[in-house]
Amino acid sequence: MNIQTLFAQALGIQTPWTVEGVEFDPEEKKLHINIGIERGSKFYYKDPETGVEGEYKLHDTEKKTWRHLNFFDHECYLHAKTPRIKTPEGKVRLVSPPWSGQKLGFTLLFEALIMFLCQSMPVNKIGELLNINDKRIWAVLEHYVQEARKAEDFSEVTAVGMDETSEKKGHNYISLFVDLNKKRTIFVADGKDNKTVIAFKEDLEEHGGKAENITDVSCDMSKAFIKGVSEQLPNAQITFDKFHIIKVINEGVDAVRREEVKHNPLLKKKRYIFLKNDENLTQKQKAFKEELKLSGLNIKTLRALNIREAFQQIYSAKTIEEFTLGLKKWYGWALRSQLPPMQKVAKTIKEHWDGIIRWKHSQLSNGILEGLNSVVQAAKRRGRGYKTKHLKTMVYLMTGKLNFHTLNQNIKSTHLG
Repeated sequence: MNIQTLFAQALGIQTPWTVEGVEFDPEEKKLHINIGIERGSKFYYKDPETGVEGEYKLHDTEKKTWRHLNFFDHECYLHAKTPRIKTPEGKVRLVSPPWSGQKLGFTLLFEALIMFLCQSMPVNKIGELLNINDKRIWAVLEHYVQEARKAEDFSEVTAVGMDETSEKKGHNYISLFVDLNKKRTIFVADGKDNKTVIAFKEDLEEHGGKAENITDVSCDMSKAFIKGVSEQLPNAQITFDKFHIIKVINEGVDAVRREEVKHNPLLKKKRYIFLKNDENLTQKQKAFKEELKLSGLNIKTLRALNIREAFQQIYSAKTIEEFTLGLKKWYGWALRSQLPPMQKVAKTIKEHWDGIIRWKHSQLSNGILEGLNSVVQAAKRRGRGYKTKHLKTMVYLMTGKLNFHTLNQNIKSTHLG
């Protein structure tokens, strides 16, 4: 067996293609494989515009090069005389060989490698490893995400979670829209205002979904989301997410502590003791908290903490009546607490009463979004230093459960992440 036959078998090169030569460049550490076409070959082509298909004789060839998987420590390049055919309409068309990737210049296997590596490595590190420009990696990722999203079907989407995040604190916000039933991100919008819901509705309908099919939405108490949902999703009832409500109450607890610490040095550098649940405290933190409780001191921050913990207990209610009664009692307690930050929180709860009560019916939670958030944080790290559109691409890649297998059968799973 000669070397041409060996590489043809290794690469899966079949008729009408043939390996004509192999060249090693030890100084550049590159392997060049030259591929030709057998005489008299015909090529199948389907016109994307007219749908006309058939087998055509060779008109001429055009030299093309593809980056392939490394051969040991050698970069591997395929060079081929790519056929061009002439259609019955007289149009000359290029026929892509079977190894050609979605983007010019890479083989399908090389693109599959890029997609695989992007699950666990920053893009700039992949660029260094493969010796390719970061922009070309982003081009591959964006193409696969965009093409996979074109095939998405949102006709069965009925429950949606909404949340915003930023590329870095306070900058370049994006809003995530998650199918709560299938636990995947289905849309990422720029910004965090009510226009994000407008953009979501448009994208939903472009993919076979209907605004009137959305019956439940889980979100925070953002005025923007509330306005967007009420105007764009007419049949949706809002459940205010428990995680975000607790966050608002925690802000009240911390405001009490920050005011009290001015006069009580015991509370200095103890912020997280009052913001974490008991199961997340260290033994040292638990001991300090217990000492404060037993001290008999009138610690306002402890009173605020008790109010927060009481609110969390409401969610264990067995019936809607018990839940509502517990919420009413909690509201009265917080309002009479004489702790201005907690009184402010109580008024916020009152303003969003129906959406909080709604939880007992829907049982919806952005906990799914919170779970995806750790993946989103990883996506931020992988896209660090790049534009917001790259963060959006990473979020789709890691949390969208997109079907890439139809685009590249070398991606064995239908989705990444």
